[in-house]
Amino acid sequence: MSSILPQNHAITSSQRVLSGTCDKIGTIQRRSSQQFRSNISRQFPLFARVYCVSSSSTTKTPPLTEPLLLQPQPANYEPPTPIIKSETSTTVTSSTRSVLNDPSLQSTWAHRAWMASGCTTVLISLAKSATGAIDSHTWVAPIVAGCIGYVLSDFASGIYHWGIDNYGSAKTPVFGSQIDAFQGHHKWPWTITRREFANNLHALARAVTFTVLPIDLLCNDSVVLGFVGVFSGCIMFSQQFHSWAHGTKSKLPPLVVALQDAGILVSRSQHAAHHRPPYNNNYCIVSGAWNEYLDRSKVFELLEMIFFFKFGVRPRSWSEPNSEWTEETETQSLPASN
Repeated sequence: MSSILPQNHAITSSQRVLSGTCDKIGTIQRRSSQQFRSNISRQFPLFARVYCVSSSSTTKTPPLTEPLLLQPQPANYEPPTPIIKSETSTTVTSSTRSVLNDPSLQSTWAHRAWMASGCTTVLISLAKSATGAIDSHTWVAPIVAGCIGYVLSDFASGIYHWGIDNYGSAKTPVFGSQIDAFQGHHKWPWTITRREFANNLHALARAVTFTVLPIDLLCNDSVVLGFVGVFSGCIMFSQQFHSWAHGTKSKLPPLVVALQDAGILVSRSQHAAHHRPPYNNNYCIVSGAWNEYLDRSKVFELLEMIFFFKFGVRPRSWSEPNSEWTEETETQSLPASN
């Protein structure tokens, strides 16, 4: 036993010395490695882009399943400028109608040509009526016929306006473009004041040309031509009267303001009721003289019931007003500035 213990003690001492030496060697290696990496990073700076995966569809953050990736970038690398989108910024959709340099509101040469033909057709009717009155020395009948034409044109504008406001769509044959324009007018009513003259009236001018021109060629009755000339002229210019009803007095010609105040043309205050819920009244847009009678007598409601029971078609005015009826101001429609 006495011979073994010293020997074991010597072995244990040797192991301790060897273990201490290894610890010192390991410490020296770690320090050398750290110093080497530090020198490398100072001489060769590394740019790294960090990618992380996150999910916003869950309430609890999922565990990270992929390690962060470090991609060395060249020394002259410049990170891209981040793009920040605010939740409150205005979203510009396809339905937004900006009036700044909008070609759809400008007149073309085709529009101007139709306006010229429409105005010429109406003037021919009035000229032939005046000539016939001079030859027959009967002025009263043609003048009365013209006044009747003016009164009935307001009634006709209300019937037409009611029809395209409540029935059909942009895909409706023949009247599709007019229906789309009038139904969209409730959402963007101020665009009509931005439309150029011929752009606003060319569709009605084209209809007047095809309808009235045969009458001009075939009829020589001064009374009939007086009625046709005034009636068709008021119908053709009804969209311009409508546009003036959306303008402010300070921006309208004094003559137009005087005619509106006299009740000869539909006024802004009278037409404004058409753009308020329930959007089912004040359809007439020439003088507006028929509006009170038609609304009080429930004429349009009766027509809607007839159409519903006869054809099973519901008018738009029976539905609760939605975003298509709600007016959007010009400021809301303009794209947000960058």
